[in-house]
Amino acid sequence: MSKQQKARFTAAEYLSMDRASSEKHEFAFGDIYGMGGASARHVEIVGNIVRELGNRLRQQPCRVYSTDLRLCVDAEHRYTYPDVVVVCGQPQFLDDEIDTLLNPVLIVEVLSESTRNYDRGDKFQQYRGIPSFREYLLVDQAKTHVERYAKQNDGTWSLYETDSLNEFVHLESISVTLPLSEIYLKIDFETTRESVV
Repeated sequence: MSKQQKARFTAAEYLSMDRASSEKHEFAFGDIYGMGGASARHVEIVGNIVRELGNRLRQQPCRVYSTDLRLCVDAEHRYTYPDVVVVCGQPQFLDDEIDTLLNPVLIVEVLSESTRNYDRGDKFQQYRGIPSFREYLLVDQAKTHVERYAKQNDGTWSLYETDSLNEFVHLESISVTLPLSEIYLKIDFETTRESVV
């Protein structure tokens, strides 16, 4: 992500600019960051997850959104574009534009070298302020590794992680079990290292 030059923007200025732009931008406490392109591996993993979640939730009152739907994390301070989000029940939006989601249950981020610390740290901390948010799935694109954080009844978050393609990750918030073999379907880690975002 590349930071824009102006020192500070308001959330309203950000939304106006992002909606008028052909490119996506994230917003964090007055700063606007341009979203770079993704590697083929990143795109494939996101596609695998969207397909599997969509198939498993076909008969459920849940919707799966990927990549291009803006998420309002904090109306005044932070907007992001998660790789995948799931909403159960009626989706709620910021305004009549219907392009900024308010109520995700599950958020999925595919990790890269440049974003892994941000996705695990500051971004996750901010996501936890969303009342509907119950589960966070982090998927490594450089190797087989998945981390699942689930909100407990006491407000704490538990961690499950695995490196095995023979394992499954159970997403309690949407009652779906995903095999890692499907998340990483057709992903070749032996090819030349790609430039990742």
